Amino acid sequence: MKKTFLFILFFLPFILHSQVSNDSLRVLKEVILKAKPYQEVIPVQTLSGKLLENLASHTVADALRYFAGTQIKDYGGLGGLKTVDVRNMGTHHVGVFYDGIQLGNAQNGVTDLGKYSLDDMESLTMYNGQKSEIFQSAKDFAAASTIYLRTKRPVFEGTKKTNVLVRYKTMSINYDDPSFRWEQKLSDNVSMSVSSQYIKSNGQYKFRYKRKNLDGTVAYDTTATRLNSDIEALRIESGIYGKIKNGSWDAKVYYYDSERGAPGAIVENKFSDGFRQFDKNFFTQAFLVKDFTEKYKFQARAKYAYDYTHYIARDTTSVLGEVVTEGAQSDDSYFQQEYYFSGVHLYNIVSNWDVSLSTDFQYNRLNATRKGIQTQFSFPQRYTALFSLASSYRINGFKVLGSVVGTHVQEEVRYNTKAPDKTEFTPALFLGYTPFKDYDFNLRAFAKRIFRMPTFNDLYYTMVGSSTLRPEYMNQFDVGFTYNWPIKNSFVDKISFQADAYYTNTKDKIVAAPTGNLFRWMMTNIGQVKGHGIESVLNIAMHVDNVQLTTNLTYAYTESRDYTKFSGLELSSYGDQIPYTPWHSGSAILNAAYQTWNFNYSFVYVGKRYNGNVNNIKINEVQPWYTHDLAVQKAFTIKTYKLKGAVELNNALNQNYEVIYNYPMPGRTMKFILSIEL
Repeated sequence: MKKTFLFILFFLPFILHSQVSNDSLRVLKEVILKAKPYQEVIPVQTLSGKLLENLASHTVADALRYFAGTQIKDYGGLGGLKTVDVRNMGTHHVGVFYDGIQLGNAQNGVTDLGKYSLDDMESLTMYNGQKSEIFQSAKDFAAASTIYLRTKRPVFEGTKKTNVLVRYKTMSINYDDPSFRWEQKLSDNVSMSVSSQYIKSNGQYKFRYKRKNLDGTVAYDTTATRLNSDIEALRIESGIYGKIKNGSWDAKVYYYDSERGAPGAIVENKFSDGFRQFDKNFFTQAFLVKDFTEKYKFQARAKYAYDYTHYIARDTTSVLGEVVTEGAQSDDSYFQQEYYFSGVHLYNIVSNWDVSLSTDFQYNRLNATRKGIQTQFSFPQRYTALFSLASSYRINGFKVLGSVVGTHVQEEVRYNTKAPDKTEFTPALFLGYTPFKDYDFNLRAFAKRIFRMPTFNDLYYTMVGSSTLRPEYMNQFDVGFTYNWPIKNSFVDKISFQADAYYTNTKDKIVAAPTGNLFRWMMTNIGQVKGHGIESVLNIAMHVDNVQLTTNLTYAYTESRDYTKFSGLELSSYGDQIPYTPWHSGSAILNAAYQTWNFNYSFVYVGKRYNGNVNNIKINEVQPWYTHDLAVQKAFTIKTYKLKGAVELNNALNQNYEVIYNYPMPGRTMKFILSIEL
């Protein structure tokens, strides 16, 4: 991750250039944020192609903000944790799939989306419920909502056999981000890709810290610099892709290594802390799909993952403007391993009736070294077996899809009480209807029951976990429609609109509750949350002479209230909106393309909500925030090289805002990007 890597990063593509033909411009299909046609009876939103490439966003978390109904929890800074919540059901109920296989974290159930760059991403797709197809793994069926990250596959124009892309990004806040991608055609049926990215930044940016008393007077108002948000990270990824008769296969290796500051909350005029996090994430996975006959199809998946996390928390004080680090409060290392296998069978009974059977097996193990901790660690192991039986039937304008998922979990621990084995069955039913043959108007509805297993931290974390926890259950109901206007002989090329209304009910919600000792809390099943809301997406594509215009607008209204009781008594927060749930949110993307120029404007709005202090009272209010982002791109040619330059302005109005209370976000920043395709 030092000078040697930078040397290889920049000069390897030029060494490879001897294999490259002159015409190496990658042709991308332009796919826009939209609802898919009737075959998608489930609400779906997609960002891909040029629209994804032109956004002023560079991590998966940033791009997902433009999906209706999603909330990104960003703990500030380049090194801060970034997670996603869909319809306020909780981060643990969102399944994130990377090239078809779920990203897992048995320790705390959270996927940090800040680790995944958009540089090599072909598309982002989000489904509420699950995909409309039944030819998928049992884990796909088992999530309340799913997000699919699909990386780019090699595309070769004409007789080309090699594509090379070199890219460099820098920002106005001390940020360097070189990357490259190499694609090679090995034969008519096999190709490969290798990509790498290196990020280094001190993460420092100015922010304004302002707090008011209950009577409206100013308690704090100061400008400071965000510290301990530095990051140094390396990502290396390689894939190989093959075609076989009536099928295809691929395999991937992924490695991520980072050292970063984990910026803490700004409280009581404390602007620095000593939290540090070291991550090493490795996984390798493979996928195979084949049509054996016209009626029978099969697919298989396999994955091995190893994750290392080292977390250090130290006391810090400020002396004469200098940060002084004292002794460590904690110095913990965690080691996770995961093995995963999946097989899916699809059989076409008749032309309009399909049935599928999916079986998954997953093994998770967690080890730890905890300096200064005298209590015994449990060293848990989890064996998970899932199966799903699903069927879809189509007749005239109707489509019906039903599924049931069975899950059996066994666990082994070295110390403490062993959690009992768990077996659960969860059904789902989806309906779609096209009432008019001459209009692209589709109605849909679904009901789905899902659950989430308690994480290792929930069950076994010292002084907190409870081995008697039950799974957290969620019932989700949805009705909606999609309409695509037929337009002919107009400057408007396409208009599509989708809207959905939903209701959710979570029971046995896992929460931290106090015991007789205020210094000891315990995870327990006492929570209940009920929510409902409306989501809408409008997409318009048009042209004015040679200018292509694309507009994507989203809006969501949601209520998600806490109906938790403890020992039969209503808590003080009973009936309140749960923390960080805005009533109103929305986004807009406006894109204009003219020849080799591209202009992009994007806007995100999140309304008033309450912080994590539970009660909906004035002092706990978090004010609305919004950002305006601008981007200008120009493609040009120098000799035989295809180049693209971009200038991006994020948070153009320099708004001071917080996604999470006391975690200030960066103000106005400017980014410069230069890429060369060989």
